[in-house]
Amino acid sequence: MTTEPLSRTPLHALHLELGARMVPFAGYDMPVQYPAGVLKEHLHTRSAAGLFDVSHMGQIRLTGANAAQALETLVPVDILDLPVGTQRYAMFTHENGGILDDLMVANTGDSLFLVVNAACKHQDLTHLRKHLAGQCDIQPLFEERALLALQGPQAVTVLARIAPDVANMTFMQFRSVTLLGIDCHVSRSGYTGEDGFEISVPAAQAEHLARALLAEPEVAPIGLGARDSLRLEAGLCLYGHDMNIETTPIEASLLWAISKNRRADGSRAGGFPGAERVFGQQRDGVASKRVGLLPQERTPVREGTEIVDADGKVVGKVCSGGFGPSLGGPLAMGYVDVAHQALGSQVWALVRGKPVAMTVSKTPFVPQRYFRG
Repeated sequence: MTTEPLSRTPLHALHLELGARMVPFAGYDMPVQYPAGVLKEHLHTRSAAGLFDVSHMGQIRLTGANAAQALETLVPVDILDLPVGTQRYAMFTHENGGILDDLMVANTGDSLFLVVNAACKHQDLTHLRKHLAGQCDIQPLFEERALLALQGPQAVTVLARIAPDVANMTFMQFRSVTLLGIDCHVSRSGYTGEDGFEISVPAAQAEHLARALLAEPEVAPIGLGARDSLRLEAGLCLYGHDMNIETTPIEASLLWAISKNRRADGSRAGGFPGAERVFGQQRDGVASKRVGLLPQERTPVREGTEIVDADGKVVGKVCSGGFGPSLGGPLAMGYVDVAHQALGSQVWALVRGKPVAMTVSKTPFVPQRYFRG
């Protein structure tokens, strides 16, 4: 049996130089942690600034006069009225209403700039070409561009030393910015719940920019381990874990991400795959829904763990779980049946056959600190 060799990001050699422990992730050899360890990396990002290599993710450019109208046929999001210099969270939906992938869409003025998940990027590209061919030009930038995420309360201090104007950006704004003479695309966004930036940079110049950022006293390299615990504390979904083609936006508690004018009573209602099922669920409710869960013991509750009620009947399953360093205890998200979706509901996780009490809780588990101006 032969396995495909792992791909490498443009920062692969730098990760090794920094002592990273590398693991396979979405077909790439990626740093899960550095010598400081996941706990310190997590807390450093919350208190200062962390630099993440997210170059494994897919960047795609759509151009043409009809690009926005075309993309709207695949997502339940308002793209036509997306202001220039702004990005929006979106989802590709399936004909059954399930989620094919989640993504970011930015309006650059003369194009739409998409960032999609690493494990889905090739199928996303196929999906776009199948449905939008002839309506707009679809340009994958998988090899051409790298992606860095600078996250944390001091991220703006660091990046503004290089490009002072970024300090004026607010959450989900998107700009072309010159950093150290390099033409980059910068959004004020991220996946940690903290203020910060995602920086699309030409692959050949990614290492130069990364080294410059890491030379700043506030910045430390951060791996996938802390990226996961940070996003879980922030209540953010990870595709393939907290949502997939079998879960709809309603079941995944992502109604907020369906633009109001694309909902059943909106001015451009529907028009995306699976709209009728999604609208039906919005109207009638769902049998199972994603909720936040706080274990009442110190025992971490992991993905795939069954959730039971007081009688021991299975009522759901954990989709993400672990320890929250900022929270100071275990936390999880999971899908539970309609009788246990209310905040404060008591359920139990079966951890090695032993029930661990959990309370259905609000997310995010720690306050999000996006800069909204």
